[in-house]
Amino acid sequence: MTLHQLLNEGTGRLKRAGNPEAAGDARRLLLEAFRLDTVHFLMNRMEPLGCEEGIQQAADDYRKMIEKRCRRIPLQYILGCQEFMGLNFQVDSHVLIPRQDTETLVELVLQEQKDQNKKVLDLCTGSGCIAISLAVLGGCYDVTATDISPEAIKVAEKNAAKLLKEGQKIRFLQGDLLDALKEQETYDILVSNPPYIPTQIIRGLEPEVRDHEPLLALDGDQDGLSFYRRIAKDAGTILNPGGAIYLEIGHDQAEAVKALLEEAGFSDIRVVKDLPGKDRVIRGDLSRNR
Repeated sequence: MTLHQLLNEGTGRLKRAGNPEAAGDARRLLLEAFRLDTVHFLMNRMEPLGCEEGIQQAADDYRKMIEKRCRRIPLQYILGCQEFMGLNFQVDSHVLIPRQDTETLVELVLQEQKDQNKKVLDLCTGSGCIAISLAVLGGCYDVTATDISPEAIKVAEKNAAKLLKEGQKIRFLQGDLLDALKEQETYDILVSNPPYIPTQIIRGLEPEVRDHEPLLALDGDQDGLSFYRRIAKDAGTILNPGGAIYLEIGHDQAEAVKALLEEAGFSDIRVVKDLPGKDRVIRGDLSRNR
C-alpha cells in the first residue's frame, strides 16, 4: 500500500458518499493523518508504506476520518480547526464554522475603526472569530463577547487563550444577546453575525450544515429577521451616541435590516458586498442627538 493508493481509496469512498469535494477532502485528511506537507507527500506518495506501528496507526486514523466525512461531518469538525483572517481557530460541533463571508465584516470594522480605545461588543460570538480577530489584528483592547451557548463560550475562550497577544484579554459572557451583560455598560462598536437563515430554508441546506452545525447559530426564525429586530431595538440602550453597528446579513436581507436600523435611529447606513458580490454586511451610526 502506498500513500497514492490510500488517497485513491479515500477519494473513491467520498465520491460514492456524494461528497462534491472528494479529491480535495481526501488529500487534506491524508496529510493530517500522516502529519505531512504537500512537498513530502508528492516526494513519497509512490513509496510502499512501512509496517511500523506509527504508520499503521496513521492509516487507520485516515480511514476513520474518511468514514466521518462520508457521513457528511464537516471537514473542519474532523480536523478541529478553521482558518479565519489568517488565524487558526479551534472549532467543534458547538460553534458555527467561521466562513470567508464573515471576513467582510471584520475587514470593514478594521478599515473604518482605527481608534483602539473604543469599546467593542460582539453578540453571538460562537468560536470568537470576530472578537478575537478585532483584538489581534485591530489592537482593540476592550472587547466583550456574548453567546447563549455555554459550550460555544468554552470554545471561544480556548481560542482566545491561544490567539490573543500578551496583555490582551476578551471578556466572554454567556447569555441571550444583551441579557448576558452583567452590568449596564455602554460600547462604541457593536458587531454580530446572528442566526439569519429562515427556519424553512434550513431543511434544504447541505447536510454538512443542516445536520451538523448548531441550529442555535443558524435559525433566524420564520423570516430570518428575528435577531435583527431584537438587536436593532436594543442597540440604542448600549451604544454610545455616534456608536457604530456592523451586522452580517443574508444576501437578500439588506432592505429589511436597513429599515430596522433606520427605525432604531441609525444613520449613514450602508450595505457592503462580499467577494462574490453578494450583500453581506450592513453598517450604521447611532445618531448623536438621541
